[in-house]
Amino acid sequence: MRPSSHPTPASGAVHLIGVPLDLGASRRGVDMGPSAMRLSSLVAQLERLGIAVTDTGNIVVPERASLPDTPAARLEAITRVCRDLAKRTADAVRHGIRPLVLGGDHSLAAGSVAGTATALAERGQRLGLIWLDAHADLNTPATSLSGNVHGMPVAHLLGMGDPALASLCGATPAVLPEHLVYVGLRDLDNAEKRCIRERGIRAFTMRDIDERGLRAVMDDAVAIATHGTGGVHVSCDADWVDPQEAPGVGTPVRGGATLREAHLAMEIIHDTGAMLAMDLVEINPILDARNATAELAADLIASAFGRHIL
Repeated sequence: MRPSSHPTPASGAVHLIGVPLDLGASRRGVDMGPSAMRLSSLVAQLERLGIAVTDTGNIVVPERASLPDTPAARLEAITRVCRDLAKRTADAVRHGIRPLVLGGDHSLAAGSVAGTATALAERGQRLGLIWLDAHADLNTPATSLSGNVHGMPVAHLLGMGDPALASLCGATPAVLPEHLVYVGLRDLDNAEKRCIRERGIRAFTMRDIDERGLRAVMDDAVAIATHGTGGVHVSCDADWVDPQEAPGVGTPVRGGATLREAHLAMEIIHDTGAMLAMDLVEINPILDARNATAELAADLIASAFGRHIL
């Protein structure tokens, strides 16, 4: 399945962008995620696929201890990081290069996705977003029970919440509700549930996957994200995989995707030819064993970029 309206970037080039960010989370450790990914087999696997990989280094992230211990200070710092990241992802997409963003907590997606959307907006196109996650990340500073910004990036991409963080895209909102689709949800706040219903966002929970199967769910997800868009950004929180398979994640929730389901999802995404950019976030080496979760993430990324069994 390879729609002609969504060609794979011809260069086959990938830019790695590390974002050692943990300011959006209360639990420490995901700032080491980019390093864990670089120590994995990721680059070797992509190069074996014939992909030219350039590691562009890390976005500069301020130390938590250097900031005032207030939600406002952390939000401002996250916005600066996301603004820098948005510029980098937009520039890569403009040049036909796929940015692969290594996190770090999921608040970074407010920047990475905004950058991809900016590059498409310059062509008069909208962006589709597939969000693979146990969580909806759809709170705003006003609705969040924890105040953690890694639970807010989707809201800001939809134009809600803090005005500065919500306006990083050249065309605000960065993503329209009809072009967003969730896969793998299993832990939502009541405010997020209301927002999904009120805005008509398509959301596939783990129950949908259990009842219908991963293939049917992903076929629907791809159709939603590619309909009327110029391409797709895939934002993957490692916690969408069950913690038995991926223990080293920022916010583990039992009952996630199996290893084989996760690979199938990535293989289906690759088959569309529509993926312009990808995030892989929330790997916490402190909770991991022998870098196993980062290695699993490297395998999943390889599947998303074209590795096949046969």
